[in-house]
Amino acid sequence: MSFEGKVCIVTGGGSGIGEVTARRFASEGAIVVIADVNEEEARRVVHEIIRCNGSAVAIQTDVSDGMAVQALVADVARQFGRIDVLFNNAATILPKPLEEVLEHEWTRVIDINLKSVYLMIKYTIPYLRTTCGSIVNMASLNGLVGQKQNAVYVATKGAIIAMTKALAIDYAPDRVRVNCICPAGVMTPLLEKWTMEQDDPEQVRTSLNEMHALGRPARAEEIADAVVFLASESAQFITGVALPVDGGASLGY
Repeated sequence: MSFEGKVCIVTGGGSGIGEVTARRFASEGAIVVIADVNEEEARRVVHEIIRCNGSAVAIQTDVSDGMAVQALVADVARQFGRIDVLFNNAATILPKPLEEVLEHEWTRVIDINLKSVYLMIKYTIPYLRTTCGSIVNMASLNGLVGQKQNAVYVATKGAIIAMTKALAIDYAPDRVRVNCICPAGVMTPLLEKWTMEQDDPEQVRTSLNEMHALGRPARAEEIADAVVFLASESAQFITGVALPVDGGASLGY
């Protein structure tokens, strides 16, 4: 699955799934643009990719802000003249009952998780049309089956799934494919932090293992495998798919 010379934008690429996926794209020959609100972490990932003979740049970006996204895309176009892959990965969570969610918290999660996908696609699509590129959106199994005490996050992921399908239809004539992946539990720093905040972290770990038919949450590398596949020419006849990468968590066993 060579991405030699292709330009891949990864939002939220400074940590977790985004970081691992950025490394994978780079190992396949891509020029990786890491767009992250945390410039220090983005630059750390870039340095490590370059140290492994890869090609990457970091651009500090608040992907929920339209002007920032426009500036990002203009910068990428100026530096490289093309965009081949967009991986919309940036996200945040807000696990609490809906009645306890403050209005500004609701808006923040919607903006980071969902508005960012709209903005990134809006401003990159002219370049993706030129390259017959690929968009991969980070959804979640929660967007397919729901999750208790996490309604705002789930709402954003369900919306991403629906938008992915709609945009796959819109952009098919341009030969731009749009897909999303739906992981269940993934052992990222975000999930680890949430686990440690619970009353009984060890019980939470046990529950996370038991909810997956394969006996454990995914590794970030396994999610990156799915992203890279959907973005590659190996998936050239796949569009509009919400792909569960869930270790059997959705099987209802």
